[in-house]
Amino acid sequence: MPDIRYVCISDMHLGVHSSLLTNLATGSPESDVTQPSPVLRQLVACLKELISKNEGAEKPTLILNGDILELALCGDNEAAMAFERFIELIMPDNEEPLFKRVIYLPGNHDHHLWETARETQYVANYLSKHKPGENLDRPWHTTKMFVENDPNEVESYFLTRLIQRYEHLKEQKIVTVYPNFGLLSEDGNRCVIFTHGQFSESIYLMMSNLHLMVFPESQMPTTVWGVEAENFAWIDFFWSTLGRSAEVGSDVGLIYDKLQDEKQLKKLLSALAHSIVNKNSLLSGVKAEALKLLLEMTIGKVAQHERHVTATPLSDNAKEGFFHYVEGPLREHLLTERQTMPTEVTLVFGHTHKPFEEVMTFKGYPPHTKVYNTGGWVVDTQQTQPMHGGAIILVDENLHAASLRMYNEATEADHYAVKVTSVTQEGLPKDPFYTRLKSLVNPKSLPWSHFSEIVAQEVTHRMEILRERINQD
Repeated sequence: MPDIRYVCISDMHLGVHSSLLTNLATGSPESDVTQPSPVLRQLVACLKELISKNEGAEKPTLILNGDILELALCGDNEAAMAFERFIELIMPDNEEPLFKRVIYLPGNHDHHLWETARETQYVANYLSKHKPGENLDRPWHTTKMFVENDPNEVESYFLTRLIQRYEHLKEQKIVTVYPNFGLLSEDGNRCVIFTHGQFSESIYLMMSNLHLMVFPESQMPTTVWGVEAENFAWIDFFWSTLGRSAEVGSDVGLIYDKLQDEKQLKKLLSALAHSIVNKNSLLSGVKAEALKLLLEMTIGKVAQHERHVTATPLSDNAKEGFFHYVEGPLREHLLTERQTMPTEVTLVFGHTHKPFEEVMTFKGYPPHTKVYNTGGWVVDTQQTQPMHGGAIILVDENLHAASLRMYNEATEADHYAVKVTSVTQEGLPKDPFYTRLKSLVNPKSLPWSHFSEIVAQEVTHRMEILRERINQD
């Protein structure tokens, strides 16, 4: 029978108060990262139950597909401590670890972890092999896509050192892959590709778009290296640095909350613009209205991004951007390393916080490409959004995939229920991996039913907290 070999989760946003996987202080809307959240604790209990049904002894690999640590809206220390609580649950010192290996793909909210990793990569894998006086190449903006058994794998310096402080994890590493990670079957015919998905939205290509506006004869980048090289500083500044900048970071966190209410957002941006001008003598010649316009062009633009489009799993604009990335830079990355396209491809991405599974047809790929979205674990709307939810993608030794849909937001608590879903072509039977998982997950029994009870309560609680924060001055 097929076993679970890979477990993929994304958009945990550990550390921020709006994440269901960040614990809140008792009777307070503030985070208390000294303890795991009830949802996180029960989520891991569900994974333990499911993985325990594997028939083989091999532990699965955990794939963390972006926005795992929240570095835009809370401090490094809070995000790190929340991540520690997660590690303590999946790799306890008094039990067998749940996973043998952890692979980390940074997203946009934790992009800075890629910056530290690529500097580590440059020093460890490149500078160490070149003598003083030799010509040096620029640091890489990407890793290889296929890194299984790669002797030059890139450690996440920060996260590896963080977890190696535990005595029983002295030898454990967290490997960084960016921005795409691929698994390939032994015969090379079947492939699963993981990518966070931020480049499906134009705001993460802002520098490329500005370059095109200023130099109309230029072109948008066609490689993952080019996409990252042109936009990494912007992504790192706004989504991984600004929110950690002392009092400015607190203001940015409030702005993120107020994105849900247009009147409140405009009021806040106006107040912020006047405050910046009045308090900074270097900006004495700058009109507050001009600064407000700039804030609306940048911060206000975030209010329009994909997870705020709640009517469909993927908006028309995001779908167009996703197809452009998959058919262009992602395909180029794949063919650069493999030369030939596999006959069967599955794509897994996150970022949108709206889990789904669908067959899509991309130019340059085999027909009927299977696409899974892992959703997310943040409550960032005032009203229930049924499209919002969290899923975990499971992959077996034959690279068949299925989605463990942990929850979708619902108006009634009894509408929360865990389910197993998969992508299949019309007229073809479900694969054995899906069938087996389906038999193992009974949403009405423990631990699954208890998870649904807890997540229903917490979603409601986080919405109440968000409303309070939006209405605060």
